[in-house]
Amino acid sequence: MPVAHLSDRAILKVSGPEARSFLDRLVTCDLDRLPAAGARYGALLTPQGKIICDFILFDGSALEAGSVYLDIPEAYAADLAKRLSMYKLRAQVTIENLGESYAALAGWGETSAPTGERHLVACDPRLEALGWRAIVERGGLMEAGSPADGEGAYHAHRVGCGVPESGRDFTLGDAFPHEAMMDQLDGVDFDKGCYVGQEVVSRMQHRGTARTRIVPVVFDGDPPTSGQAVTVGERPIGKVGSIAGERGLALLRLDRVADALAAGQPIMAGDVPIRLEKPAWAHFPFPGESGFPAA
Repeated sequence: MPVAHLSDRAILKVSGPEARSFLDRLVTCDLDRLPAAGARYGALLTPQGKIICDFILFDGSALEAGSVYLDIPEAYAADLAKRLSMYKLRAQVTIENLGESYAALAGWGETSAPTGERHLVACDPRLEALGWRAIVERGGLMEAGSPADGEGAYHAHRVGCGVPESGRDFTLGDAFPHEAMMDQLDGVDFDKGCYVGQEVVSRMQHRGTARTRIVPVVFDGDPPTSGQAVTVGERPIGKVGSIAGERGLALLRLDRVADALAAGQPIMAGDVPIRLEKPAWAHFPFPGESGFPAA
């Protein structure tokens, strides 16, 4: 069954009469566009525009009026809760880590999403092909039909869709939203009001200065290990992230990829040649296409 309990995810709850306006002042997505019983993809950035933590935000009104639940990397849950609390000041909001009582699920294909009064379920806001995402009470995991070994299958599915994930394909605190493809995966609203790091992200968008991105690759041989440097000749141009069989994701300098293609030079991950594949959902010129380079 294509359902996975994502054991490396945690759940934060932001509630109170100012929860949405509070988050809207901080994150990359527009909370006014968070649909009822739906989800959005977004991130909290540094003032320099780098991703502190990315997350999926759920409308939690079915559980508590006006609340927002954040599906986030577990390793960054405590830090994100602390950072949000620093921004709170006098805002009427409460921030709670619900990692011990709630869990994140993902499902795809023909699998039915879980139902229940204590579940939040929505289409994955990054890409419809990823399937659905859910926040469920931990006591209801088996009720939701999640197999213990579904996590690996989920990440293979994610890699097949070409969607990167923090901690596996980019390092939090070191990547810009454009590099993590957030601009392509509906994670940044460029027409919303101010938020932390907005100036840098908007400048990258309008000046077309994004040259490094995470893109799908195909290995022409035995796959390398995650973290393997990608090179052209002896020149490093990026590194490999997630791997699933002969496919993977790699963080690459696309301008250097374009130079290699123009010169007929092979692109290598160790001893393995790799080929780039543009995902169908990406809307920017790829190396070798007319109009490259562009944001």
